[in-house]
Amino acid sequence: MTTVRGRLPATTVELAVLVSGVSSMGLEILAGRMVAPVFGSSIYTWGSIIGVFLAALSLGYHRGGRRAADANRRDLGTLLLGSAAYVAFVILASEAVLQQALLLPVPPRFASILPVTILFGPPVYWLGYISPYAAELSGKSGIGEASGHVYALGTVGSIVGAFATTFVLVPSLQVAYIGLLFGVLQLGAAGSVLAPSIPRRSIVGVVLVGVLLIGAVVGATAGTTYRGDVVYRTQTPYQSLAVVDDDGVRTLYLGGQRHSAMALGAPDDHVFTYTRYFHLPMLMQDDVDRVLFIGGGGFTGPKAFAARYDVTVDVVEIDPEVVRTAKEYFHVEERPDLRIHVMDGRQFLRETNRTYDVIVLDAYRPTKVPFHLTTVEFMHLAASRLDGDGALVANVIAAPTGPASRFLRAEYRTMERAFPHVYSFRTAPTGGVQNVELVASKDDRLFTKGELHRRNERRDIGIDLDRAIDFYRRDLRTGDVPVLRDDRAPVDRLLDPVLGGQYVVEPVDEETAGNGTNATGRLRTGTEDDVTSDRTAGPGSPAEDRASRPAGAHPPAATGRVTAGG
Repeated sequence: MTTVRGRLPATTVELAVLVSGVSSMGLEILAGRMVAPVFGSSIYTWGSIIGVFLAALSLGYHRGGRRAADANRRDLGTLLLGSAAYVAFVILASEAVLQQALLLPVPPRFASILPVTILFGPPVYWLGYISPYAAELSGKSGIGEASGHVYALGTVGSIVGAFATTFVLVPSLQVAYIGLLFGVLQLGAAGSVLAPSIPRRSIVGVVLVGVLLIGAVVGATAGTTYRGDVVYRTQTPYQSLAVVDDDGVRTLYLGGQRHSAMALGAPDDHVFTYTRYFHLPMLMQDDVDRVLFIGGGGFTGPKAFAARYDVTVDVVEIDPEVVRTAKEYFHVEERPDLRIHVMDGRQFLRETNRTYDVIVLDAYRPTKVPFHLTTVEFMHLAASRLDGDGALVANVIAAPTGPASRFLRAEYRTMERAFPHVYSFRTAPTGGVQNVELVASKDDRLFTKGELHRRNERRDIGIDLDRAIDFYRRDLRTGDVPVLRDDRAPVDRLLDPVLGGQYVVEPVDEETAGNGTNATGRLRTGTEDDVTSDRTAGPGSPAEDRASRPAGAHPPAATGRVTAGG
Protein backbone atom coordinates (compact mmCIF):
# COMPACT_ATOMS: atom_id res chain seq x y z
CA MET A 1 0.00 0.00 0.00
CA THR A 2 1.60 3.27 -1.12
CA THR A 3 1.04 6.95 -0.47
CA VAL A 4 2.39 9.91 -2.41
CA ARG A 5 2.63 13.38 -0.88
CA GLY A 6 -0.08 12.63 1.66
CA ARG A 7 -2.50 11.25 -0.90
CA LEU A 8 -4.83 8.34 -0.26
CA PRO A 9 -3.64 4.72 -0.21
CA ALA A 10 -4.04 3.09 -3.61
CA THR A 11 -6.38 0.40 -2.31
CA THR A 12 -8.72 3.00 -0.79
CA VAL A 13 -8.98 4.87 -4.08
CA GLU A 14 -9.60 1.64 -5.95
CA LEU A 15 -12.35 0.66 -3.51
CA ALA A 16 -14.08 4.02 -3.98
CA VAL A 17 -13.94 3.70 -7.77
CA LEU A 18 -15.18 0.11 -7.74
CA VAL A 19 -18.09 1.00 -5.48
CA SER A 20 -19.04 3.97 -7.67
CA GLY A 21 -19.08 1.69 -10.73
CA VAL A 22 -21.10 -1.02 -8.99
CA SER A 23 -23.57 1.53 -7.62
CA SER A 24 -24.09 3.53 -10.81
CA MET A 25 -24.79 0.51 -13.00
CA GLY A 26 -26.72 -1.30 -10.27
CA LEU A 27 -28.94 1.74 -9.77
CA GLU A 28 -29.52 1.87 -13.54
CA ILE A 29 -30.79 -1.70 -13.62
CA LEU A 30 -32.80 -1.06 -10.47
CA ALA A 31 -34.33 2.07 -12.01
CA GLY A 32 -35.86 -0.04 -14.75
CA ARG A 33 -37.47 -2.27 -12.15
CA MET A 34 -38.81 0.66 -10.14
CA VAL A 35 -40.18 2.62 -13.10
CA ALA A 36 -41.74 -0.31 -15.03
CA PRO A 37 -44.87 -0.79 -12.85
CA VAL A 38 -45.87 2.82 -13.53
CA PHE A 39 -44.54 3.59 -17.00
CA GLY A 40 -43.91 0.12 -18.42
CA SER A 41 -40.64 -1.38 -19.62
CA SER A 42 -40.88 -0.09 -23.18
CA ILE A 43 -38.03 1.24 -25.28
CA TYR A 44 -39.11 4.74 -24.19
CA THR A 45 -38.66 3.87 -20.52
CA TRP A 46 -35.26 2.29 -21.01
CA GLY A 47 -34.15 5.03 -23.36
CA SER A 48 -35.07 7.61 -20.72
CA ILE A 49 -33.19 5.73 -18.00
CA ILE A 50 -30.05 5.19 -20.06
CA GLY A 51 -30.06 8.78 -21.31
CA VAL A 52 -30.50 10.29 -17.83
CA PHE A 53 -27.76 8.11 -16.34
CA LEU A 54 -25.31 8.91 -19.14
CA ALA A 55 -26.06 12.62 -18.89
CA ALA A 56 -25.63 12.64 -15.11
CA LEU A 57 -22.36 10.68 -15.29
CA SER A 58 -21.00 12.88 -18.07
CA LEU A 59 -21.78 16.05 -16.14
CA GLY A 60 -20.22 14.55 -13.03
CA TYR A 61 -17.07 13.57 -14.93
CA HIS A 62 -16.82 17.07 -16.40
CA ARG A 63 -17.36 18.96 -13.16
CA GLY A 64 -15.23 16.53 -11.19
CA GLY A 65 -12.39 16.86 -13.65
CA ARG A 66 -12.41 20.65 -13.35
CA ARG A 67 -12.27 20.47 -9.54
CA ALA A 68 -9.97 17.46 -9.20
CA ALA A 69 -6.80 19.51 -8.69
CA ASP A 70 -8.16 20.70 -5.31
CA ALA A 71 -9.69 17.34 -4.31
CA ASN A 72 -8.96 15.75 -0.93
CA ARG A 73 -10.16 12.69 0.92
CA ARG A 74 -12.89 14.62 2.73
CA ASP A 75 -14.34 15.69 -0.63
CA LEU A 76 -14.29 12.11 -1.89
CA GLY A 77 -15.92 10.83 1.29
CA THR A 78 -18.55 13.57 1.23
CA LEU A 79 -19.54 12.68 -2.34
CA LEU A 80 -20.04 9.04 -1.36
CA LEU A 81 -22.02 10.04 1.73
CA GLY A 82 -24.19 12.40 -0.29
CA SER A 83 -24.93 9.74 -2.88
CA ALA A 84 -25.78 7.21 -0.17
CA ALA A 85 -28.11 9.71 1.53
CA TYR A 86 -29.89 10.37 -1.75
CA VAL A 87 -30.36 6.63 -2.25
CA ALA A 88 -32.34 6.72 1.00
CA PHE A 89 -34.57 9.37 -0.60
CA VAL A 90 -34.97 7.18 -3.69
CA ILE A 91 -36.04 4.22 -1.55
CA LEU A 92 -38.57 6.22 0.42
CA ALA A 93 -39.98 8.63 -2.16
CA SER A 94 -39.81 6.76 -5.46
CA GLU A 95 -43.43 5.61 -5.47
CA ALA A 96 -44.76 9.10 -4.70
CA VAL A 97 -42.53 10.76 -7.31
CA LEU A 98 -43.51 8.25 -9.99
CA GLN A 99 -47.23 8.55 -9.25
CA GLN A 100 -47.11 12.35 -9.31
CA ALA A 101 -45.34 12.21 -12.66
CA LEU A 102 -48.44 10.56 -14.12
CA LEU A 103 -50.25 13.87 -13.65
CA LEU A 104 -47.85 15.80 -15.86
CA PRO A 105 -49.37 17.08 -19.13
CA VAL A 106 -46.76 15.41 -21.35
CA PRO A 107 -47.05 12.62 -23.92
CA PRO A 108 -46.77 9.21 -22.23
CA ARG A 109 -43.59 8.29 -24.09
CA PHE A 110 -41.76 11.22 -22.43
CA ALA A 111 -43.44 11.01 -19.04
CA SER A 112 -40.75 8.91 -17.35
CA ILE A 113 -37.86 11.32 -18.09
CA LEU A 114 -38.58 13.81 -15.30
CA PRO A 115 -39.13 11.31 -12.45
CA VAL A 116 -36.05 9.33 -13.49
CA THR A 117 -34.07 12.57 -13.47
CA ILE A 118 -35.36 13.56 -10.02
CA LEU A 119 -34.76 10.15 -8.49
CA PHE A 120 -31.47 9.14 -10.06
CA GLY A 121 -29.86 12.23 -11.55
CA PRO A 122 -28.30 13.65 -8.33
CA PRO A 123 -26.70 10.45 -6.93
CA VAL A 124 -25.33 9.41 -10.32
CA TYR A 125 -24.03 12.95 -10.89
CA TRP A 126 -22.13 12.79 -7.60
CA LEU A 127 -20.81 9.33 -8.42
CA GLY A 128 -19.47 10.80 -11.65
CA TYR A 129 -17.10 12.96 -9.55
CA ILE A 130 -15.46 9.88 -8.04
CA SER A 131 -13.34 8.83 -11.03
CA PRO A 132 -11.59 12.16 -11.74
CA TYR A 133 -11.13 12.78 -8.01
CA ALA A 134 -9.71 9.30 -7.57
CA ALA A 135 -7.34 9.77 -10.51
CA GLU A 136 -5.97 12.90 -8.85
CA LEU A 137 -5.66 11.23 -5.44
CA SER A 138 -4.36 7.86 -6.65
CA GLY A 139 -0.67 8.76 -6.58
CA LYS A 140 -0.06 7.63 -10.17
CA SER A 141 2.75 9.60 -11.77
CA GLY A 142 1.17 10.15 -15.18
CA ILE A 143 -2.24 11.54 -16.14
CA GLY A 144 -2.77 8.80 -18.73
CA GLU A 145 -1.81 6.04 -16.32
CA ALA A 146 -3.99 7.42 -13.54
CA SER A 147 -7.07 8.00 -15.70
CA GLY A 148 -6.72 4.69 -17.52
CA HIS A 149 -6.42 2.77 -14.25
CA VAL A 150 -9.37 4.55 -12.67
CA TYR A 151 -11.73 4.20 -15.61
CA ALA A 152 -10.81 0.53 -16.04
CA LEU A 153 -11.67 -0.08 -12.37
CA GLY A 154 -14.91 1.87 -12.74
CA THR A 155 -15.89 -0.21 -15.76
CA VAL A 156 -15.11 -3.44 -13.89
CA GLY A 157 -17.34 -2.19 -11.09
CA SER A 158 -20.12 -1.43 -13.59
CA ILE A 159 -19.85 -4.95 -15.00
CA VAL A 160 -20.11 -6.42 -11.51
CA GLY A 161 -23.06 -4.14 -10.73
CA ALA A 162 -24.88 -5.08 -13.93
CA PHE A 163 -24.51 -8.83 -13.56
CA ALA A 164 -25.03 -8.93 -9.79
CA THR A 165 -28.16 -6.78 -9.92
CA THR A 166 -29.63 -8.62 -12.89
CA PHE A 167 -28.91 -12.22 -11.96
CA VAL A 168 -28.67 -12.17 -8.16
CA LEU A 169 -30.21 -9.16 -6.45
CA VAL A 170 -33.40 -8.52 -8.42
CA PRO A 171 -34.53 -12.17 -8.40
CA SER A 172 -33.78 -12.45 -4.67
CA LEU A 173 -34.60 -9.17 -2.92
CA GLN A 174 -37.24 -6.49 -2.80
CA VAL A 175 -36.38 -3.23 -4.52
CA ALA A 176 -35.98 -1.37 -1.20
CA TYR A 177 -33.42 -3.87 0.07
CA ILE A 178 -31.43 -3.67 -3.15
CA GLY A 179 -31.32 0.10 -2.78
CA LEU A 180 -30.23 -0.36 0.83
CA LEU A 181 -27.37 -2.58 -0.30
CA PHE A 182 -26.07 0.05 -2.72
CA GLY A 183 -26.41 2.72 -0.04
CA VAL A 184 -24.47 0.61 2.46
CA LEU A 185 -21.74 -0.05 -0.12
CA GLN A 186 -21.30 3.68 -0.65
CA LEU A 187 -21.42 4.28 3.10
CA GLY A 188 -18.68 1.70 3.65
CA ALA A 189 -16.52 3.22 0.90
CA ALA A 190 -17.01 6.66 2.44
CA GLY A 191 -15.89 5.38 5.84
CA SER A 192 -12.83 3.78 4.25
CA VAL A 193 -11.90 7.02 2.49
CA LEU A 194 -12.35 9.11 5.64
CA ALA A 195 -10.45 6.68 7.93
CA PRO A 196 -8.25 6.30 9.86
CA SER A 197 -8.33 9.81 11.36
CA ILE A 198 -11.99 10.38 10.65
CA PRO A 199 -13.23 13.73 12.02
CA ARG A 200 -16.11 13.76 14.50
CA ARG A 201 -18.30 15.60 12.00
CA SER A 202 -17.70 12.85 9.46
CA ILE A 203 -18.53 10.17 12.02
CA VAL A 204 -21.84 11.91 12.67
CA GLY A 205 -22.45 12.06 8.92
CA VAL A 206 -21.81 8.34 8.45
CA VAL A 207 -24.12 7.44 11.35
CA LEU A 208 -26.83 9.80 10.16
CA VAL A 209 -26.79 8.43 6.60
CA GLY A 210 -26.92 4.89 7.97
CA VAL A 211 -29.98 5.78 10.01
CA LEU A 212 -31.57 7.43 6.97
CA LEU A 213 -31.05 4.29 4.87
CA ILE A 214 -32.54 1.99 7.48
CA GLY A 215 -35.46 4.34 8.10
CA ALA A 216 -36.13 4.65 4.38
CA VAL A 217 -36.30 0.87 3.99
CA VAL A 218 -38.66 0.54 6.95
CA GLY A 219 -40.86 3.33 5.59
CA ALA A 220 -40.86 2.00 2.04
CA THR A 221 -41.69 -1.55 3.13
CA ALA A 222 -44.50 -0.33 5.35
CA GLY A 223 -45.80 1.92 2.58
CA THR A 224 -46.00 -0.79 -0.06
CA THR A 225 -49.62 -1.85 0.31
CA TYR A 226 -52.24 -3.73 -1.65
CA ARG A 227 -55.96 -3.65 -1.12
CA GLY A 228 -56.43 -6.76 0.95
CA ASP A 229 -54.19 -9.21 2.79
CA VAL A 230 -50.83 -9.94 1.20
CA VAL A 231 -50.45 -13.73 1.23
CA TYR A 232 -47.11 -13.85 -0.57
CA ARG A 233 -44.75 -11.50 -2.37
CA THR A 234 -41.38 -11.81 -4.05
CA GLN A 235 -39.16 -10.57 -6.84
CA THR A 236 -38.67 -12.83 -9.85
CA PRO A 237 -36.11 -12.51 -12.66
CA TYR A 238 -38.89 -10.95 -14.76
CA GLN A 239 -41.11 -8.89 -12.43
CA SER A 240 -42.39 -8.22 -8.94
CA LEU A 241 -45.04 -10.69 -7.79
CA ALA A 242 -47.67 -10.55 -5.06
CA VAL A 243 -50.63 -12.71 -4.06
CA VAL A 244 -53.40 -10.76 -2.31
CA ASP A 245 -56.69 -11.93 -0.77
CA ASP A 246 -59.58 -9.48 -0.65
CA ASP A 247 -63.27 -10.18 -0.02
CA GLY A 248 -63.16 -13.82 -1.09
CA VAL A 249 -61.05 -13.19 -4.19
CA ARG A 250 -57.37 -14.04 -4.54
CA THR A 251 -55.50 -11.81 -6.99
CA LEU A 252 -52.11 -12.26 -8.60
CA TYR A 253 -50.22 -8.98 -9.11
CA LEU A 254 -47.35 -8.96 -11.59
CA GLY A 255 -45.28 -5.81 -11.91
CA GLY A 256 -47.68 -4.04 -9.54
CA GLN A 257 -50.71 -4.68 -11.78
CA ARG A 258 -53.60 -7.11 -11.47
CA HIS A 259 -52.98 -10.10 -13.69
CA SER A 260 -55.26 -12.95 -12.58
CA ALA A 261 -57.95 -13.55 -9.98
CA MET A 262 -59.50 -16.63 -8.39
CA ALA A 263 -62.64 -16.92 -6.31
CA LEU A 264 -61.52 -18.76 -3.18
CA GLY A 265 -64.83 -20.60 -3.02
CA ALA A 266 -64.77 -21.66 -6.69
CA PRO A 267 -61.16 -21.93 -7.90
CA ASP A 268 -62.06 -23.19 -11.40
CA ASP A 269 -64.48 -20.37 -12.21
CA HIS A 270 -63.88 -17.11 -14.02
CA VAL A 271 -63.63 -13.86 -12.06
CA PHE A 272 -62.79 -11.51 -14.94
CA THR A 273 -65.03 -11.34 -17.99
CA TYR A 274 -62.24 -11.44 -20.56
CA THR A 275 -61.14 -14.94 -19.54
CA ARG A 276 -64.64 -16.22 -20.44
CA TYR A 277 -64.02 -15.02 -24.00
CA PHE A 278 -61.26 -17.62 -24.31
CA HIS A 279 -64.09 -20.11 -24.87
CA LEU A 280 -65.31 -18.44 -28.09
CA PRO A 281 -63.51 -20.97 -30.35
CA MET A 282 -65.65 -23.70 -28.77
CA LEU A 283 -68.57 -22.19 -30.70
CA MET A 284 -66.64 -22.17 -33.97
CA GLN A 285 -65.21 -25.68 -33.92
CA ASP A 286 -66.92 -29.04 -33.78
CA ASP A 287 -64.16 -31.02 -32.12
CA VAL A 288 -61.54 -29.61 -29.74
CA ASP A 289 -59.04 -32.01 -28.21
CA ARG A 290 -55.86 -30.01 -27.59
CA VAL A 291 -55.49 -26.46 -26.25
CA LEU A 292 -52.35 -24.39 -25.75
CA PHE A 293 -52.08 -21.35 -23.48
CA ILE A 294 -49.13 -19.00 -23.96
CA GLY A 295 -48.92 -17.17 -20.64
CA GLY A 296 -49.97 -18.84 -17.42
CA GLY A 297 -50.34 -16.23 -14.67
CA GLY A 298 -52.94 -17.54 -12.23
CA PHE A 299 -53.96 -20.27 -14.73
CA THR A 300 -57.62 -19.21 -14.80
CA GLY A 301 -58.15 -20.23 -18.43
CA PRO A 302 -56.16 -23.48 -18.34
CA LYS A 303 -57.94 -24.66 -15.16
CA ALA A 304 -61.37 -23.84 -16.62
CA PHE A 305 -60.68 -25.68 -19.89
CA ALA A 306 -59.28 -28.73 -18.11
CA ALA A 307 -62.24 -28.81 -15.70
CA ARG A 308 -65.03 -28.26 -18.26
CA TYR A 309 -63.93 -30.11 -21.37
CA ASP A 310 -62.43 -33.43 -22.34
CA VAL A 311 -59.26 -31.79 -23.62
CA THR A 312 -55.51 -31.82 -23.07
CA VAL A 313 -54.17 -28.42 -22.03
CA ASP A 314 -50.55 -27.31 -22.43
CA VAL A 315 -49.44 -24.08 -20.73
CA VAL A 316 -46.25 -22.20 -21.58
CA GLU A 317 -45.07 -19.72 -18.93
CA ILE A 318 -41.67 -18.06 -19.08
CA ASP A 319 -41.38 -17.21 -15.37
CA PRO A 320 -40.73 -20.27 -13.15
CA GLU A 321 -41.74 -18.34 -10.01
CA VAL A 322 -45.17 -17.64 -11.53
CA VAL A 323 -45.61 -21.39 -12.08
CA ARG A 324 -44.53 -22.18 -8.53
CA THR A 325 -46.89 -19.52 -7.16
CA ALA A 326 -49.79 -20.82 -9.24
CA LYS A 327 -49.26 -24.33 -7.88
CA GLU A 328 -49.06 -23.18 -4.27
CA TYR A 329 -51.70 -20.45 -4.18
CA PHE A 330 -54.04 -20.94 -7.18
CA HIS A 331 -54.86 -24.66 -6.98
CA VAL A 332 -52.88 -25.62 -10.07
CA GLU A 333 -51.87 -29.26 -10.37
CA GLU A 334 -49.88 -30.79 -13.19
CA ARG A 335 -51.52 -33.93 -14.51
CA PRO A 336 -51.82 -35.74 -17.86
CA ASP A 337 -54.49 -33.31 -19.12
CA LEU A 338 -52.73 -30.16 -17.80
CA ARG A 339 -49.04 -29.90 -18.66
CA ILE A 340 -46.79 -26.93 -17.90
CA HIS A 341 -43.72 -25.85 -19.86
CA VAL A 342 -41.38 -23.18 -18.47
CA MET A 343 -40.02 -21.38 -21.53
CA ASP A 344 -40.73 -18.63 -24.04
CA GLY A 345 -43.97 -19.10 -26.01
CA ARG A 346 -42.45 -18.59 -29.44
CA GLN A 347 -39.58 -20.92 -28.63
CA PHE A 348 -42.09 -23.58 -27.60
CA LEU A 349 -44.05 -23.26 -30.83
CA ARG A 350 -40.85 -23.44 -32.84
CA GLU A 351 -39.63 -26.59 -31.09
CA THR A 352 -42.83 -28.54 -30.53
CA ASN A 353 -44.11 -31.15 -32.96
CA ARG A 354 -47.65 -31.02 -31.54
CA THR A 355 -50.61 -29.33 -33.16
CA TYR A 356 -53.55 -27.75 -31.35
CA ASP A 357 -57.18 -26.94 -31.96
CA VAL A 358 -57.03 -23.72 -29.93
CA ILE A 359 -54.10 -21.48 -28.97
CA VAL A 360 -54.77 -18.78 -26.36
CA LEU A 361 -52.20 -15.98 -26.36
CA ASP A 362 -52.44 -14.35 -22.93
CA ALA A 363 -48.95 -12.84 -22.62
CA TYR A 364 -49.72 -9.18 -23.29
CA ARG A 365 -49.93 -6.62 -20.48
CA PRO A 366 -50.94 -2.92 -20.50
CA THR A 367 -47.36 -1.71 -20.17
CA LYS A 368 -45.38 -4.67 -21.45
CA VAL A 369 -45.97 -6.53 -24.71
CA PRO A 370 -43.29 -8.95 -25.97
CA PHE A 371 -43.04 -7.79 -29.58
CA HIS A 372 -41.85 -11.18 -30.85
CA LEU A 373 -45.30 -12.56 -29.96
CA THR A 374 -47.08 -9.96 -32.10
CA THR A 375 -45.46 -10.20 -35.53
CA VAL A 376 -46.66 -11.76 -38.77
CA GLU A 377 -43.85 -14.31 -38.54
CA PHE A 378 -45.16 -15.37 -35.15
CA MET A 379 -48.73 -15.54 -36.46
CA HIS A 380 -47.65 -17.79 -39.34
CA LEU A 381 -45.81 -19.99 -36.84
CA ALA A 382 -48.90 -20.20 -34.63
CA ALA A 383 -51.11 -20.99 -37.64
CA SER A 384 -48.76 -23.83 -38.59
CA ARG A 385 -49.29 -25.37 -35.13
CA LEU A 386 -53.08 -25.24 -35.45
CA ASP A 387 -55.18 -28.00 -36.97
CA GLY A 388 -57.22 -27.40 -40.11
CA ASP A 389 -60.02 -25.33 -38.53
CA GLY A 390 -58.08 -24.24 -35.44
CA ALA A 391 -58.24 -20.78 -33.88
CA LEU A 392 -55.90 -18.40 -32.08
CA VAL A 393 -57.29 -16.15 -29.34
CA ALA A 394 -55.16 -13.11 -28.46
CA ASN A 395 -55.94 -11.08 -25.35
CA VAL A 396 -55.10 -7.50 -26.38
CA ILE A 397 -55.31 -4.56 -23.97
CA ALA A 398 -56.37 -1.45 -25.86
CA ALA A 399 -59.31 0.79 -26.61
CA PRO A 400 -61.71 -0.52 -29.30
CA THR A 401 -61.59 2.81 -31.17
CA GLY A 402 -59.64 6.04 -31.14
CA PRO A 403 -55.90 6.67 -30.70
CA ALA A 404 -55.56 4.00 -28.01
CA SER A 405 -56.77 1.37 -30.50
CA ARG A 406 -53.69 1.56 -32.75
CA PHE A 407 -51.96 -1.53 -31.37
CA LEU A 408 -55.23 -3.49 -31.47
CA ARG A 409 -55.79 -2.56 -35.11
CA ALA A 410 -52.16 -3.31 -36.05
CA GLU A 411 -52.46 -6.73 -34.45
CA TYR A 412 -55.76 -7.30 -36.25
CA ARG A 413 -54.15 -6.40 -39.58
CA THR A 414 -51.14 -8.62 -38.82
CA MET A 415 -53.36 -11.59 -38.01
CA GLU A 416 -55.22 -11.11 -41.29
CA ARG A 417 -51.96 -11.90 -43.11
CA ALA A 418 -51.83 -15.37 -41.54
CA PHE A 419 -55.51 -16.36 -41.07
CA PRO A 420 -58.56 -16.34 -43.39
CA HIS A 421 -60.80 -14.63 -40.82
CA VAL A 422 -60.20 -12.47 -37.74
CA TYR A 423 -62.92 -11.46 -35.28
CA SER A 424 -62.84 -8.80 -32.55
CA PHE A 425 -64.77 -8.90 -29.26
CA ARG A 426 -64.55 -6.07 -26.76
CA THR A 427 -65.27 -6.81 -23.10
CA ALA A 428 -66.69 -3.49 -21.87
CA PRO A 429 -69.51 -1.36 -23.26
CA THR A 430 -67.45 1.85 -23.15
CA GLY A 431 -64.63 3.01 -25.40
CA GLY A 432 -61.97 3.00 -22.69
CA VAL A 433 -58.82 0.88 -22.51
CA GLN A 434 -59.96 -2.67 -21.85
CA ASN A 435 -59.39 -6.31 -22.78
CA VAL A 436 -60.27 -6.91 -26.42
CA GLU A 437 -60.17 -10.49 -27.62
CA LEU A 438 -59.05 -11.15 -31.19
CA VAL A 439 -60.03 -14.56 -32.55
CA ALA A 440 -58.15 -15.61 -35.69
CA SER A 441 -59.57 -18.71 -37.34
CA LYS A 442 -58.11 -21.03 -39.99
CA ASP A 443 -61.65 -22.11 -40.89
CA ASP A 444 -62.67 -20.80 -44.33
CA ARG A 445 -66.23 -20.35 -43.09
CA LEU A 446 -67.16 -16.82 -42.06
CA PHE A 447 -69.13 -16.83 -38.79
CA THR A 448 -71.63 -13.99 -38.56
CA LYS A 449 -72.85 -12.58 -35.29
CA GLY A 450 -76.25 -14.22 -35.82
CA GLU A 451 -74.64 -17.62 -36.46
CA LEU A 452 -72.56 -17.36 -33.29
CA HIS A 453 -75.68 -16.45 -31.30
CA ARG A 454 -77.49 -19.50 -32.70
CA ARG A 455 -74.55 -21.76 -31.89
CA ASN A 456 -74.40 -20.32 -28.38
CA GLU A 457 -78.08 -21.21 -27.92
CA ARG A 458 -77.67 -24.75 -29.28
CA ARG A 459 -74.35 -25.78 -27.78
CA ASP A 460 -73.80 -26.60 -24.14
CA ILE A 461 -70.20 -25.51 -23.57
CA GLY A 462 -70.73 -24.61 -19.94
CA ILE A 463 -70.55 -20.85 -20.45
CA ASP A 464 -73.08 -18.42 -21.90
CA LEU A 465 -71.20 -16.24 -24.41
CA ASP A 466 -74.20 -14.22 -25.58
CA ARG A 467 -72.82 -10.98 -24.13
CA ALA A 468 -69.44 -11.54 -25.75
CA ILE A 469 -71.04 -12.12 -29.15
CA ASP A 470 -72.95 -8.85 -28.82
CA PHE A 471 -69.59 -7.09 -29.11
CA TYR A 472 -68.62 -8.90 -32.33
CA ARG A 473 -66.80 -6.76 -34.91
CA ARG A 474 -65.02 -7.42 -38.18
CA ASP A 475 -64.72 -3.89 -39.50
CA LEU A 476 -61.64 -2.57 -37.70
CA ARG A 477 -59.96 0.19 -39.68
CA THR A 478 -56.39 -0.85 -40.47
CA GLY A 479 -55.24 1.45 -43.26
CA ASP A 480 -53.27 3.72 -40.93
CA VAL A 481 -51.45 1.03 -38.92
CA PRO A 482 -48.55 -1.21 -39.96
CA VAL A 483 -48.26 -4.96 -40.30
CA LEU A 484 -46.00 -5.99 -37.43
CA ARG A 485 -42.85 -7.82 -38.54
CA ASP A 486 -39.80 -9.20 -36.82
CA ASP A 487 -37.62 -6.52 -38.40
CA ARG A 488 -40.10 -3.71 -37.70
CA ALA A 489 -42.60 -4.01 -34.90
CA PRO A 490 -43.16 -0.52 -33.39
CA VAL A 491 -45.24 -1.97 -30.56
CA ASP A 492 -44.09 0.64 -28.03
CA ARG A 493 -45.10 3.51 -30.30
CA LEU A 494 -48.48 1.94 -31.00
CA LEU A 495 -49.07 1.40 -27.28
CA ASP A 496 -48.14 4.97 -26.40
CA PRO A 497 -51.77 6.22 -26.24
CA VAL A 498 -52.75 3.19 -24.13
CA LEU A 499 -50.35 4.28 -21.39
CA GLY A 500 -52.31 7.49 -21.03
CA GLY A 501 -55.65 5.75 -20.43
CA GLN A 502 -57.11 4.05 -17.39
CA TYR A 503 -57.31 0.32 -17.92
CA VAL A 504 -60.27 -1.50 -16.40
CA VAL A 505 -61.07 -5.19 -16.12
CA GLU A 506 -64.71 -6.26 -16.26
CA PRO A 507 -65.63 -8.73 -13.49
CA VAL A 508 -68.04 -11.53 -14.33
CA ASP A 509 -71.67 -10.50 -13.89
CA GLU A 510 -73.07 -13.12 -11.54
CA GLU A 511 -76.61 -12.82 -12.89
CA THR A 512 -75.61 -13.53 -16.47
CA ALA A 513 -72.63 -15.83 -16.01
CA GLY A 514 -74.78 -18.95 -16.24
CA ASN A 515 -74.06 -22.64 -16.01
CA GLY A 516 -72.17 -22.64 -12.77
CA THR A 517 -69.72 -19.92 -13.66
CA ASN A 518 -70.74 -17.47 -10.94
CA ALA A 519 -67.79 -16.17 -9.00
CA THR A 520 -68.03 -16.03 -5.25
CA GLY A 521 -66.70 -12.99 -3.47
CA ARG A 522 -67.20 -9.38 -4.47
CA LEU A 523 -65.04 -7.16 -6.62
CA ARG A 524 -65.27 -3.50 -5.74
CA THR A 525 -66.45 -1.24 -8.51
CA GLY A 526 -64.06 1.33 -9.95
CA THR A 527 -64.48 4.09 -12.50
CA GLU A 528 -62.81 5.01 -15.74
CA ASP A 529 -62.45 8.00 -18.02
CA ASP A 530 -63.39 7.02 -21.54
CA VAL A 531 -60.59 7.41 -24.03
CA THR A 532 -63.10 7.70 -26.84
CA SER A 533 -66.85 7.72 -27.24
CA ASP A 534 -68.22 4.68 -29.04
CA ARG A 535 -71.96 4.96 -28.59
CA THR A 536 -73.10 5.12 -32.18
CA ALA A 537 -74.59 2.07 -33.79
CA GLY A 538 -72.64 0.67 -36.67
CA PRO A 539 -71.46 -2.61 -38.18
CA GLY A 540 -70.68 -4.97 -35.37
CA SER A 541 -72.04 -2.68 -32.63
CA PRO A 542 -74.54 -4.04 -30.08
CA ALA A 543 -77.32 -2.07 -31.76
CA GLU A 544 -76.50 -3.35 -35.23
CA ASP A 545 -77.62 -6.91 -34.76
CA ARG A 546 -80.41 -6.76 -32.17
CA ALA A 547 -83.02 -7.67 -34.77
CA SER A 548 -81.09 -10.71 -35.91
CA ARG A 549 -80.40 -12.00 -32.39
CA PRO A 550 -82.04 -15.38 -31.88
CA ALA A 551 -85.14 -15.60 -29.75
CA GLY A 552 -84.43 -16.01 -26.06
CA ALA A 553 -81.00 -14.40 -26.21
CA HIS A 554 -80.23 -11.98 -23.42
CA PRO A 555 -79.16 -8.39 -23.98
CA PRO A 556 -75.74 -7.41 -22.76
CA ALA A 557 -75.72 -6.75 -19.05
CA ALA A 558 -74.04 -3.78 -17.48
CA THR A 559 -71.27 -4.74 -15.11
CA GLY A 560 -69.11 -3.07 -12.54
CA ARG A 561 -65.47 -2.46 -13.35
CA VAL A 562 -62.26 -2.94 -11.50
CA THR A 563 -59.41 -0.60 -12.22
CA ALA A 564 -56.44 -2.77 -13.04
CA GLY A 565 -53.54 -2.36 -10.72
CA GLY A 566 -55.69 -0.39 -8.30
